[in-house]
Amino acid sequence: MSGTAAGVAAREGAARALLATGSSDARRSAASRQQLKSAQALVKLFSGMRGAAMKVGQTLSAVDLGTVPEEIRPEFQAILASLQQSAEPVSFRSIAKVIEEDLGERLADVFADIDPEPLAAASIGQVHRATLHDGRDVVVKVQYPGIAEAIHADMQNLRLGLKLLSAIAPGIDTGAIAGEIRERIAEELDYELEAANQRAMARAYRGHPFVVVPDVVTSLSRERVIVSDFVDAKRFAEFNATATQEQRNRAGEIIVRFYLNGPMRHRLLNGDPHPGNVLFLDDGRVAFLDFGFFKHMGDDEVRHLVQTTQATYERDADRLLAIVAELGSLPPDPRLAEPFLENYEAIFGWLMVEEPRRVDVTQTADMMRRYTQMRGQEGLDQLTLPAEHFVLMRGVMLVIGLLGQLQAQNTWFDVAREWLFGDAPVTELGQAEETFFGTRHTYTTEVVR
Repeated sequence: MSGTAAGVAAREGAARALLATGSSDARRSAASRQQLKSAQALVKLFSGMRGAAMKVGQTLSAVDLGTVPEEIRPEFQAILASLQQSAEPVSFRSIAKVIEEDLGERLADVFADIDPEPLAAASIGQVHRATLHDGRDVVVKVQYPGIAEAIHADMQNLRLGLKLLSAIAPGIDTGAIAGEIRERIAEELDYELEAANQRAMARAYRGHPFVVVPDVVTSLSRERVIVSDFVDAKRFAEFNATATQEQRNRAGEIIVRFYLNGPMRHRLLNGDPHPGNVLFLDDGRVAFLDFGFFKHMGDDEVRHLVQTTQATYERDADRLLAIVAELGSLPPDPRLAEPFLENYEAIFGWLMVEEPRRVDVTQTADMMRRYTQMRGQEGLDQLTLPAEHFVLMRGVMLVIGLLGQLQAQNTWFDVAREWLFGDAPVTELGQAEETFFGTRHTYTTEVVR
């Protein structure tokens, strides 16, 4: 930690000095190289810390910080993106011990075969491919040994890691990031809870025409182990490198339908849309993984989200404030109405454009800046959004990151109208989904025109 901090501080100081002595291309190039080296150092640090810091890296890899020079932005994001799947794995001997302890059986008695090389190593656990004795292909998600105990120390060290991040990308609300992680990391450590969330999603989407949620093998899932069906599919980066524009547009609509439309229909909100959790099957379906950052929503919560979004669409600042004030999130001070509306527009505005639009990944940087500025304004500094608003807003920001990386184009409002106003679907995917869900999960939108 200390070595990384010293190295980042020295490089950022050198970069500032280079830029201060002139504006030549050579100086800018040298300063950019310093930033890339700092990003590489942070990735190495975050991947070693696992847990909370790894979660920061995964989130940042899915969005555009907007605070590094445009000419190095793709390379900068590529460095951060390595955190999506490439944490340093734990030895298989240690992983096998966790599996046997949790399942109470020898590995050979549970699995006909298990690959010692992990498919992925992420923030609090890693995934191995295996075969059951009945021939079923599965993946085994296993918590790192001792990770729960390490989280406390990890959170202490996270503050220094975030300071290093703010040195590279000033303007990021690192306090809000740390606060969110503290609240959610405990839930993500409970794999039994995550397995229950995944089962609920798998039931909702079983047989769906274009969405796949792998089934959980309940009998083999415990507090530190989840076993679920293996999905043979491409990872996000592989799909993104070869897909046609039409395929990107279609994938973008599926992502919006799963992460944004879906919760309004079946009341299950998955708040962790990043590239490592999206897989692309050869038959055009898209698989979604990881249900630790999750919320079961009630009818009132959905109603509030619909009402606030409708007020944003109508640019009715007073009504938006009244709804949020009713929830106890803000005082009903008329001076807060316009700045609060501006921030909601920054987050949801792209979804309400009534013409084809390609989402710009740099919008996430604007959202971060606006949110930080808003929290600094008098009267808004104590803002406490309801859980469903906060999780959805975070999810929207990460969805924008995914759509921006895909360069997907669509009239997104055609998709949003279904839950926002109860309109009939106009896209082919929307019509297929409506046929599938039928009367099982209908929108219950209270229409405001």
